[in-house]
Amino acid sequence: MFSLDELVARLGGEVVGDPATRVGRVATLDQAEAGDLAFLANPKYQSRLKDCRASAVIVAPVARDLTDRPRIVTADPYIYFARVAQLFNPGEVAVPGVHSGASVESPIPASVSVAAGVAIGPDVSIGEGVVIGPGCSVGRGAKIGAGTRLYGNVTIYHECVIGDDCIVHSGAVIGADGFGFARERDGNWVKIPQVGRVVIGDRVEVGANTTIDRGALDDTVIADGVKLDNQIQIAHNVRIGENTAIAGCVGVAGSTTIGARCMIGGQAGIIGHLRIADDVVVSSGTLVTKSITRPGVYTANLPLQGHADWVRNFAHLRHLDALVDRIRALEQRLEERKQE
Repeated sequence: MFSLDELVARLGGEVVGDPATRVGRVATLDQAEAGDLAFLANPKYQSRLKDCRASAVIVAPVARDLTDRPRIVTADPYIYFARVAQLFNPGEVAVPGVHSGASVESPIPASVSVAAGVAIGPDVSIGEGVVIGPGCSVGRGAKIGAGTRLYGNVTIYHECVIGDDCIVHSGAVIGADGFGFARERDGNWVKIPQVGRVVIGDRVEVGANTTIDRGALDDTVIADGVKLDNQIQIAHNVRIGENTAIAGCVGVAGSTTIGARCMIGGQAGIIGHLRIADDVVVSSGTLVTKSITRPGVYTANLPLQGHADWVRNFAHLRHLDALVDRIRALEQRLEERKQE
């Protein structure tokens, strides 16, 4: 439990009301109970403050007078909520040491934790405080930076690099071969060796069952601060800029470059050899088929509608070419009449 003045001393902000109010959990306005700290990040939910049962709330300056409850006033309540949640929920502390059921072929620092079933190949470099969960495989010559955590059954292929303070969730595969084949005239496929690496920067998070392919010749590069959700496919030679976030089930085809601070919505698809500028937002379900050269929000999907409405609207779409021809013909006739 923390008092509000203790939280403010650590995280900043202003206490309005009793600074000795103690809280031990963050919760939503609807679900909060006594002892909880709720937050109002979106003004459209401010009506819920009245019935909120939290002991205290986090609000923006414009909402400081909307409640009589003890409150912390801060410029960005959502970020403040995230900081408090980290404080209330510290990560699990792993016990350093190598489990007897692990196979380790490289020297590792005494501060590293290696669980059962782990296989670490030769010439691997592992930094201080790394945690490697059960069943992980780290290939020959790989490098893992200090403070990084691999959850169970992560596979890191040979020569790949992961920076400091990264999190790689269960089932992720980093450094598998990219989809590189040349086709002979008779239809047979000839495999192209994928000799590049995957190079991941610092403070990157990789979601469960996400796959990042190694480069064909050059490296696949994930820059500092990138956040990748679950079940994402990153193909060979892709480059992703700093602090970009990509939601689940996105597919990024080979040799595409995504800029810094971008946000890619779930189930979006990006075809290969494109360039996406910094500060681009791609809406969920969008198929990106050409490069994006300017910051902004881009959408290429249809809104949800009833099936009958969709069938009717799609029927109209099928006749657009004919409609365009008719309009052109009418325009031509009008122009001819003007000239008469």
